[in-house]
Amino acid sequence: MSVQRTVQGTVQRSAQRRFGIGLVVVGATLFILNSGVSRVALRNGIGSLELTSLRVTGTFVALLVVAVAWQRSALRLPRGRQLLLVTALGLFGVALLQLCYFMALDRLTISLALLLEYQAPILVALWAKFVQRAEVTARLWWGLALAVAGLAAATEIWEGASFDTVGVLAGIGGAICFAAYFLLGEACHDAGLSSVQVMLWGFAVATVAMNLASPVWLVEADLTASVSLQGSLDALSAPLWLVLAWVVLLGTLAPFGVELVALRYIPATLVTAIAMLEPVGAAALGWAWYAESLSAVAVLGCVAVVAGILLAQTARGEEHPEDPITLT
Repeated sequence: MSVQRTVQGTVQRSAQRRFGIGLVVVGATLFILNSGVSRVALRNGIGSLELTSLRVTGTFVALLVVAVAWQRSALRLPRGRQLLLVTALGLFGVALLQLCYFMALDRLTISLALLLEYQAPILVALWAKFVQRAEVTARLWWGLALAVAGLAAATEIWEGASFDTVGVLAGIGGAICFAAYFLLGEACHDAGLSSVQVMLWGFAVATVAMNLASPVWLVEADLTASVSLQGSLDALSAPLWLVLAWVVLLGTLAPFGVELVALRYIPATLVTAIAMLEPVGAAALGWAWYAESLSAVAVLGCVAVVAGILLAQTARGEEHPEDPITLT
């Protein structure tokens, strides 16, 4: 009888693991598609600052609805150190991260924008090593070297700095802010805040900050106008408001939600590892949608960057069971 229960438990855990992995794949796919959809908005009258404001504001409203309907405890205002941490997360890990991401996306290829941003796990590992004095293995240095070499190959820097300087700086800034998102998210959890509470109040702070910089009610673009979907989908069009709704609901809220649910079935280390494949998917999307050419060397560089990031990430050791989810 005990053997039967053991077998049933093993089968159940295996099914849960497959289900969790499937959820993360769905989330990563939505994030990848969002990079292409966001570019449609950026090239049809919506600036990087405006799109950041619209995205964080829309996502905050959606999270508020979710909290009211399913987790009212998340509506409780954090206090003391919790409030300071959530404020920092909202300013750097949400608002500035999204602004840097959209600036890089507007000026660089989709693949390069995401490759730069996904240097963040290496920055986190370096922070753990030199600031938190955590034990990390030699894999950190091998991962760092592989990622840097891969990035050089992906951008083909020997061809003469053909990339946009502002875009590259925005991508590097995005990596720093993304690293801050992970580190501040960990600190928020350690301070006793739930994942939903962290996201809700983080986006609340980001919404206030972005609307001070670029109020959503002052967006001049005609949201009812029909816009081209660009690239290979140029013959197709959609209302601009629908494009923005995708960015908020299917490009932010939905992928965050499914990856949050996935944490019930698989550990955060596996969630993050699968999500790290987004730069490769983004490169494929850029090729298929926007005809962004990648040489064989650049493709190998993309693979090397992802491999280096995954290798460096494992050097941090055991992750917290409720690390924050990627949000690009």
